[in-house]
Amino acid sequence: MNIYLLVIIAYFGFITLISFFTKKVASRSSADYLVAGRNLGMIACAVVVASEWLGGMSTIGVSEKAFETSTMQPILYNISTALGMIIIGFTVARHYRDNNVHTVSEMLENLFGRRARAISAIAFLFAYVVLAFVQLQTASSVISSIFEFSRFESILIAALIITGYTYIGGMHALAITGIMHVIVMFTGMGIATVIGLNEINGFVSLQEALVADGAPENLYNPFSGGLGYAWSLILGGVLGGMAGQASIQPIFAARTAATAKKAAIFSSLIIAPFGIMVALLGLMVKTGQLYDITSTGPLFDAAIGDIDPKLVLPTLMTTPEFIHPVLGGIALAGILAAILSTVGPVNFAVVTIATKDIYHGIINKTAPDKKLISTARKLVLLVNVITIPLAYYSTGAILSMAYISYGIRAIGAIVIVMGIYKRGWISTDGVRFAFVGGAIAVLINIVAGIFEWWKIEDTYVAIGAALIFIIAGNIYSRKKKVKRAEDKPLDQKKRFE
Repeated sequence: MNIYLLVIIAYFGFITLISFFTKKVASRSSADYLVAGRNLGMIACAVVVASEWLGGMSTIGVSEKAFETSTMQPILYNISTALGMIIIGFTVARHYRDNNVHTVSEMLENLFGRRARAISAIAFLFAYVVLAFVQLQTASSVISSIFEFSRFESILIAALIITGYTYIGGMHALAITGIMHVIVMFTGMGIATVIGLNEINGFVSLQEALVADGAPENLYNPFSGGLGYAWSLILGGVLGGMAGQASIQPIFAARTAATAKKAAIFSSLIIAPFGIMVALLGLMVKTGQLYDITSTGPLFDAAIGDIDPKLVLPTLMTTPEFIHPVLGGIALAGILAAILSTVGPVNFAVVTIATKDIYHGIINKTAPDKKLISTARKLVLLVNVITIPLAYYSTGAILSMAYISYGIRAIGAIVIVMGIYKRGWISTDGVRFAFVGGAIAVLINIVAGIFEWWKIEDTYVAIGAALIFIIAGNIYSRKKKVKRAEDKPLDQKKRFE
């Protein structure tokens, strides 16, 4: 067994062991299990929020894109998310916490009634089931590439790790493991970034090497890809966070509304720097000028073009000539921690929505608290029964459908903001129309992109469709009111006769 695997096994074994200490407190009530008894402090709350965002896209994805484009443009994903959390902190965070809700759909019920909760819960449940199996597949791809496990074995390993501590401790376990994950992530990537910058003689030398190889002069400018693309990411980061169950469930668990606000803002200080580090590592590998620490020869003998962009980080961290195997193992644990720290909250979002919105909100409204805890724990297991085969059998075309999750979250954000700040602008029918019509519009746009009929950013489609269907729903609602008003005198006349 190699040292990298030993370090990772030791780390995740320790994480699972820690979760046992949360079992007793997590079993006291459904609120303790689902939202940590609404007692998370600012640091814990911020870290869990950040850990949901620092997943496969923020690690493997950003380094891959930086390697391919020879620019820092991919960090815009992290910057837009960080900006989104700052805006959330100054706007909706306190409203969520003040309402003592467990889910976004529960908040919608407070604003628009039960029908709005039901339709939004179904939409969010679908969105997060899709996102859950995609994230699981991302985690498994890294595990299989590093340790040469089969695809199924890698999926099973990732699922078992997450299921273990989530089943035991719920949101308490996610908070504690989230803190550990962030520490390991920054330690591993931070050490690797410092070593790399030292080897390549700093930022100026890095830029000169890349420009000499054809990179643009403004490679450090994250907006170099154009404002259209940038605005799409920024809107996605802002709107995706406002109604993203996984990313704001820790806000529901904050100790106070003030804590929720501060935690959302503080999370941005964790999210943005991490993207910068992994992007820089991708650029360093692209130069081909990283050198063996034991000699003066190039680190990679093979042509840079032979390196799989998706495996830039794992390749670098498993190269003992660049970084000591123990430190490399910690860095690899950090990569896996980043990915699995997203899988956990996403899976738990599915559990929370299914428990509170579907089971407690529709199926068994009088269920006692202990029944809700046992149901939630059973759903932790059921989520894996559903997502493991989806992750294993899914194809590239199906993976493209994951973008519908971001579209549904954007729709939810628009509805939430209108409900909180401009309640008169949207009716319950407008909410229902927005979720159904908006989700269908995003789905059509995704299919069009797969078959190359047209190419429009999904975020723009989601926003445009949501606004159009809100207007349509409002018109429909007004017509219903007019019809009821017209029919009422006739009904009274009949009763009199």
